[in-house]
Order: sequence, then structure tokens, then C-alpha cells
Amino acid sequence: LFRKRRLRVQFDTSSQPAAMATYKPKSVKDVPAEDFIEAYAKHLKANDKIQLPSWVDVVKTGSFKELAPYDPDWYYVRAASVARKLYIRQGMGVGLFRIQYGGRNKLRGSRPELQAKGSGGLVRHILKQLEECGLVEKLEKGRRLTANGQRDMDQIAGRITVNLQAFF
Repeated sequence: LFRKRRLRVQFDTSSQPAAMATYKPKSVKDVPAEDFIEAYAKHLKANDKIQLPSWVDVVKTGSFKELAPYDPDWYYVRAASVARKLYIRQGMGVGLFRIQYGGRNKLRGSRPELQAKGSGGLVRHILKQLEECGLVEKLEKGRRLTANGQRDMDQIAGRITVNLQAFF
């Protein structure tokens, strides 16, 4: 009886060439996740907001991993990802982050794969670092962004130019 109608969003790009169809986002939700995380990780590294722990080059990100990450700036990328997830969903705790950053435990021989959780100590350390910077505050259950953290992230998102042709 009821048919779902799909809405097609179309922007008038007739006055601009196809390569010039861009817009300036207003918040983190307007920017593709990959672009924002890359920009915010560079921002965290450039401003020395986060101090790297001594074990950053040898730690694994989960029990299901065999080696540490290859990227030398992986800690900043993970911190930016955690901050973005807190922007989108306030009140997330370490347990939920462990599930979000989990993966498949494939080293089981002929037995089927199982879901494994990510490292809780790593996420906890990142959240404490973000708290010391004043970007995150602790709630009774979970954590949320402060007003300064949200403003900082919106400013970084505002500097990113989004190409509309990539979406359509």
C-alpha cells in the first residue's frame, strides 16, 4: 500500500563548471569522516595538544592484531577518530569504543572467526589526554565534548572544502 519515495537531492551547478561545485561546511557532520579525521589529526599533532606515550611504537590496537600500526602518526588519527565519534554521539564510554574499534579474530585455525574487542587501555589513555586538553569531560557514565572541544572541531571542519561531484 505505501510506497517509499526516494528523494533526489540536486544542486544547481549549471552556472559553475563541474570541477568547481563545492561548498563550505558548517559542522563536523557536513564533512566526510575521512577528510575530517585527517585534518583534525594534523591539528592535534601541530598544536602539541596530545603527548605521545612511550609505548606508542610497540602497542597493538587489539588482541586480534599481530603487529602495531605502520603509520607513525596513528595515535593522532585514533584520537581524532575518538573525538569525532564523541561529537556525533555524546556519552560514549570505553566499553562502547572497544566494540567500535574491534575486529575479527581470524587466528583460530579451521574454527569460524569471532568478533574481538579493541584495546581498552589505548582508548582510555586517549580519552584522558583529551580531558587534559579540555576537549572532553567525564560524565557519570561515559564522556562528552566540552563547548571548547566542539567549537575547535567545528572550526577545523569549516576549513575543509567539500567537492560535491564526489557525492553525485
